[in-house]
Amino acid sequence: MHLAYPAVLAALLFCTGLYGVLARRNAILVLMSVELMLNAVNLNLVAFDVWLRDALHSGQALTLFTIAIAAAEIGIGLAIVLAVHRNRGTADIDRLRDSAEPHDPDDDPGDAPGAPGADPHDPSATPAAADVADKKAEATA
Repeated sequence: MHLAYPAVLAALLFCTGLYGVLARRNAILVLMSVELMLNAVNLNLVAFDVWLRDALHSGQALTLFTIAIAAAEIGIGLAIVLAVHRNRGTADIDRLRDSAEPHDPDDDPGDAPGAPGADPHDPSATPAAADVADKKAEATA
């Protein structure tokens, strides 16, 4: 068998996985695309092992290690995605990136609501106090 057939198939699988990683917004679909890319690498490893007629079958042994690493990666990745989904209610990558806290060095901690230097009698000093003040205003209206 020619080496070109599995190499072309592996290239198509890898390109499909790369497109999935770059274009998808759902974290689970991104993890599936990474698995597709790893399977393309495994296909190349086995194809080159057969083509080179390696007596030690190094390509197949390395493929087994790659499969084990991929299984651990998908287990940890799914655990992280489930934890994020429980906390934030979405697995959309763009929304998770947008809701990250800014790490701007120009931010002064004294300007933040509820900061140690803020006025404790101001109802908008903390988000919880602002919610309580809004509920009291609605109840009296």
